[in-house]
Amino acid sequence: MKKIISFFILCSLMIYLFIPFISTAAGVKNSAEETTDEAVEAATTVDTGLELASPSAVLIEGSTGQIIYEKDKDEQLKPASVTKVMTLLLIFEALDSGQIKLTDEVSVSEHAASMGGSQVFLEPFETQNVDTMIKCISVASANDASVAMAEYIAGSEEEFVARMNERAKELGMVNTNFKNCCGLDTDGHYTSAYDIALMSRELITKHPQISNYATIWMDTFVHTTRKGKTEFGLANTNKLVRTYNGITGLKTGSTSLAKYCLSASARRNNMDLIAVILAAPDPKTRFQEAAKLLNYGFANCSVYQDENIDTVLDPVKVNKGVEDTILGKVNGTFSYVCFKGKSPDNIRKEVKLVDEISAPIAQGDKVGEVTYFYDNEKIGTVDIVATQNINKAGFKDYLNKVLKKFFLSK
Repeated sequence: MKKIISFFILCSLMIYLFIPFISTAAGVKNSAEETTDEAVEAATTVDTGLELASPSAVLIEGSTGQIIYEKDKDEQLKPASVTKVMTLLLIFEALDSGQIKLTDEVSVSEHAASMGGSQVFLEPFETQNVDTMIKCISVASANDASVAMAEYIAGSEEEFVARMNERAKELGMVNTNFKNCCGLDTDGHYTSAYDIALMSRELITKHPQISNYATIWMDTFVHTTRKGKTEFGLANTNKLVRTYNGITGLKTGSTSLAKYCLSASARRNNMDLIAVILAAPDPKTRFQEAAKLLNYGFANCSVYQDENIDTVLDPVKVNKGVEDTILGKVNGTFSYVCFKGKSPDNIRKEVKLVDEISAPIAQGDKVGEVTYFYDNEKIGTVDIVATQNINKAGFKDYLNKVLKKFFLSK
């Protein structure tokens, strides 16, 4: 009897060890395939009938990045102080990473204090905390505070500007080259309306706390120097803060060469819109035309969102792994802009998992995708990714599986 049992175990082990190596992986998508963190609808525009005096403008929706309106959106122009959107983005990313804290005291260098243009008249060797510096940049568009923060984060303005340009490339800002962190006119310093929309979207959607600063209408802070303490008043350069319903920011800019520029963000009905105006002929025009774009977007667009909370996924078979199956999860929320005349009720989704996937598997590897359709037109996808790591099985793992199955079956 013992010989029969031993022979049965040996035969089972041989079969179990050989099957994984002769099985095919047809239909399997491996981890080397490109994955995306979110489904973004390809940018399209509609005939809005809007007429703007400003030579360059764009309106986008925040969660998708979809373009709703554009006018020479890629023209390379001087952005003036709208440059500071990128400066603020790097500041908030430094806060998120723990590199700096809002309570950190920042010393003002002679170089930072020497900045012309819009400023809050920081003096050399004066110190202000990061929170106050952000307020001065956001509300008063302070060039001196911008440079002081650049030096504090990167060691020098030059290194900070290099990081600005690197971040611009990461965001797909192909028509941008920064030469300084505050927006003063200089040769080779340029961007485009669409590129400004991209960095504004990153700032307002990933760091919504910027609105706590950018929507301040009037405030004060205290200069503390060897001469004593002096209160200094701040007034927001973005007049839409007082007049536009749902305004969340963001940044103005003007110089003699750049003329009048604005990146305006607003939120209504769970939808973020970003309107960018460049080279407007006067301050009144930039605010009126930004408001016109925002009004059009809120009146004619809505956002469909699916967080995939209720999406039920079957386990995926694992080939050559220490585990036989793996669970997946939908990797993020799907968003889609519905223009007037389109109903979210016409959106459907299809869930497709791979038949099997070979170990080793890393958490986050793609194991399927959710595809969305408006009627029969594909409008986007969201990846389904592995929820755990699974190592490739070795001889001992296969032996343990055989023995476990044998004894459990008795």
